Amino acid sequence: MSWRKDQRRAERGYHHGNLKEALLQAALDLIAQKGAAGFTFADAARMAGVSPAAPYRHFRDRDELLSSIAQRGFEQFEAALTAAWDDGRPDTITAFERVGKAYLAFAREEPAFYSAMFESGLPADADPALLAASERAFGVLRAAAERLAALAPPGVPRPPAMMMALHIWAMSHGIASLFARGDGARRKLPMSPEELLEAEVLIYLRGLGFQADRRAEAADAQEKPAGPWGKPK
Repeated sequence: MSWRKDQRRAERGYHHGNLKEALLQAALDLIAQKGAAGFTFADAARMAGVSPAAPYRHFRDRDELLSSIAQRGFEQFEAALTAAWDDGRPDTITAFERVGKAYLAFAREEPAFYSAMFESGLPADADPALLAASERAFGVLRAAAERLAALAPPGVPRPPAMMMALHIWAMSHGIASLFARGDGARRKLPMSPEELLEAEVLIYLRGLGFQADRRAEAADAQEKPAGPWGKPK
């Protein structure tokens, strides 16, 4: 979420009647500057232009403020991944590659949200709304992995979709954290983060017994009746 400076000035402060949004934006600004662990509740209040006691009108403490930011981040993350997946159109492999690119793009374009989501140290199960939002976002990867697992060649054991989803999530997250963020490592790469992820996934799929190019099989599989999670019957 990007706000102009004049918008932030206009919406900060309880006297404008929008204290909650002002605090959320102030916290996002602080995360962008100092990281998810680099500011206090009082810092957020000061940046929002209110007294140290004012934030307690909306948030129990700093963790609840961070949790709200992380929840919003996961909601936007889910929307980005869902749009990229597009129910596997025009074929599973192409759509899956788009999901990977969307993952990296979100980390690059929304580093403050990404930090709150993954680097704040908040246990996801401490807040039911945050847990639900994170599970919905991961559910997009899980559904895509289900569709991908269904393309296993004849004679090759079908890998568990949850395992595939977790492995590919780990690859995407590692590349995003190391190379695809503005605050990440400055190591020069011989390829773009997107190309690096594509190569990693290709090597991973080959290791599971998939052929290098599965687009034709993906198109064939999608013509069959679909079962749960889009898996061909």
